[in-house]
Amino acid sequence: MNLRRTRAVARKEFWHILRDPRSLSLALAMPMMMLLLFGYALSLDVDQIPTVVVDQDRTPQSRDLLARFSASRYFKLVDFPEHLQGIEQLILRGEVVLGIVIPPDYAKQITSGRTAQVQLLLDGSDSNTASIAAGYADGVSQAVALELRERFMNQRSGMTMPEPVQPRLRVWYNSELKSKNYIIPGLIAVILMIISAMLTSLTIAREWEMGTMEQVLSTPLRPAELVLGKMSAYFTLGLADALIAVAIGVLLFGVPLRGNLLLLFASTCIFLFGALCWGILISAIARSQLLACQMGIISSFLPAFLLSGFIFSIENMPVVVQALTHIFPARYFVTLLKAIFLKGIGITLLWTELGFLLAYCTIVFVAATRKVGSKLA
Repeated sequence: MNLRRTRAVARKEFWHILRDPRSLSLALAMPMMMLLLFGYALSLDVDQIPTVVVDQDRTPQSRDLLARFSASRYFKLVDFPEHLQGIEQLILRGEVVLGIVIPPDYAKQITSGRTAQVQLLLDGSDSNTASIAAGYADGVSQAVALELRERFMNQRSGMTMPEPVQPRLRVWYNSELKSKNYIIPGLIAVILMIISAMLTSLTIAREWEMGTMEQVLSTPLRPAELVLGKMSAYFTLGLADALIAVAIGVLLFGVPLRGNLLLLFASTCIFLFGALCWGILISAIARSQLLACQMGIISSFLPAFLLSGFIFSIENMPVVVQALTHIFPARYFVTLLKAIFLKGIGITLLWTELGFLLAYCTIVFVAATRKVGSKLA
């Protein structure tokens, strides 16, 4: 391989990027726009759930239960209708998610040591929010019921009964349970995969459409030199995008960066190399820029968004789909980013993911080189 010819191809691609300021501006602005859009708009936090209450008991005990719901950040009491029909109408209009019905004998059942029933009515059209809201509501009502029963038993026995179990909760790595700390690192991987595949998927296809591929065929340029030369210009652009994405995530959204910066840089370079090679492979397969663009979107955005663990947990997917996720590099890069950002894990625990990324880069680079070689032959 001749480095002089590789540098010549890279210089040509650099000049092509600089001559098209609109594409350059879009490539640099896209990470910022996607991070701002997803960072502010996409949230997995379930709190301030619109809630209505029908209190048929109207006793100090029922008011204490309502006070607990009102004090919780997970619920927002918006109305107090007199009948169950009021809850039904509000749920049908989509104004509330949860309805709480306190029966007339709630306080009597609690103070007599029997089990009190509290009805929870949920809007199941959003199953995820409904299940989380049901868990929150059940936890609040059970805690209040146990406290009231304990108070009643203490009054009857004349002595204070200690709690049999006192749980102490401690959340590691994301103590405030902010979904942005979970979303932003994975979003960086999705952005880099999309931009890398989109930028390089048009390179060789553009040469065919512009009629300059015949000039390339007449040169002593080797396939590996062509691939590395074209990739190097976009590699620099991809590193700039990665720097912008990390800076926005840390400085604007406050995502903690606890890991090693050198490991973050190395894993980003490996991932970028593989993603760019994939784009060149697509460009070599499709001689049309339109077809190459469509193939780049389908093969980069959808797997990176759906099958990388960015939002949807891989462990909850069917076994066949879980096995399919192993062929997409975004899965390993998302794991690396979340571990480096949130947990501060080093290479001793992440060498498996790095090894898979290196294997992917090697396979895609060899495939792109051979495909380009068949086009040049």
